[in-house]
Amino acid sequence: MPISRIAIGTTEEATHPSALKAALAEFICTFIFVFAGQGSGMAYSKMTSGGAATPTGLIMAALAHAFALFVAVSVGANISGGHVNPAVTFGAFVGGNITLLRGVLYWVAQLLGSTAACLLLHFATGGLETGTFGLSSGVGVWEALVLEAVMTFGLVYTVYATAVDPRRGSLGAIAPIAIGFIVGANILVGGAFDGASMNPAVSFGPALVSWSWTHQWVYWLGPLSGGALAGLVYEIFFICSTHEQLASADY
Repeated sequence: MPISRIAIGTTEEATHPSALKAALAEFICTFIFVFAGQGSGMAYSKMTSGGAATPTGLIMAALAHAFALFVAVSVGANISGGHVNPAVTFGAFVGGNITLLRGVLYWVAQLLGSTAACLLLHFATGGLETGTFGLSSGVGVWEALVLEAVMTFGLVYTVYATAVDPRRGSLGAIAPIAIGFIVGANILVGGAFDGASMNPAVSFGPALVSWSWTHQWVYWLGPLSGGALAGLVYEIFFICSTHEQLASADY
């Protein structure tokens, strides 16, 4: 069972040069992803003079995030595994594939990467506000919570199936593009309702820079619960419980 493999880890592991390099890779990957994804939204707002969201804008956001995540996961895969998302890291931890201390190190790097990207976007665009996540009219917090949990479940399940599963074989080669595709598809589904974050770091950076924390808890609890459930379901039902813990570069 995955619960038997959950480990806290040691300070030596968390401070080992390989762990610090992995954290740096997570910082850079998350920076790349948020800069492109958040920047596309700011560019759209600039071109439309802050007008109302349109289907074109939603498609633009989906494509930008899908392409950026494909690149971010690809460039980080051989160093940190290319998590780029605290929910993915949490799903890996619950499944017994990463220690708690290393996971916390990844979380810190991901949140800092997102914040740095938003700060630089704010500066480089002449002070434009970063776009924070919020609920559309008629969407309650519990509906948004379910949306975020379900969409993140699909994302982390895809990560497990294409990148974590020891039997993935050649399927691992397309893991980054599959992960990018599911995020782009989910944005087309949930973008009009709650922005479709699926990633606490993506929500945190803009909220911190703009200092707007409305419903921020939804964008943490939803993705983390969906990611944890996906990790448990895939580990329990589809991965042999006796397989060895994966090396850090294998997820």
